[in-house]
Amino acid sequence: MMAIDASGYTARHEVAAALTDRYGDVVPTTAIRALLGNGAADRVVLALRAREALGKAKANGWTCVIVTNGRTAQQEAKIRNAGLDRIVQDWVISEAVGHKKPEPEIFQAAADAVSIPLLDAWVIGDSPHADIAGASTLGLRSVWVTDGRAWDQDSYQPTRVADDVASAINLVLGTSG
Repeated sequence: MMAIDASGYTARHEVAAALTDRYGDVVPTTAIRALLGNGAADRVVLALRAREALGKAKANGWTCVIVTNGRTAQQEAKIRNAGLDRIVQDWVISEAVGHKKPEPEIFQAAADAVSIPLLDAWVIGDSPHADIAGASTLGLRSVWVTDGRAWDQDSYQPTRVADDVASAINLVLGTSG
């Protein structure tokens, strides 16, 4: 399922069809649609180290904005269930703004949401295509969260590399600007 989903980049109807083909005789189609509609929003947990790193960033005057692709209801549920709504200053969701990462407009919408110029922003993300290519296109600094994967892009590179989100945030905090 993870391969078919491709980290959320496969169209939901294609994922639903694949799940129905595989599990349709044991799982009702309505349950599959509900899973895809609600996602795992009720199971999202923010790792303690990531929570601490975000708190440290906020305490040090950094403005943290989530930029995410997806459906507004599902992504906001994840943000709230993880408690991120109490830590970050704002969030921008592709469905709400009509642009998806790596499009420059979604990153600009994030900067506009908090009234800060995009010029000095850092992009932290786990998607080479959506996050790091988006940052590269805009000339922004970036930290790629590897989650144990090797970098496989030739046309652009992250500014920094980290194993996890907390380490990525701490890398940014250790830089000036």
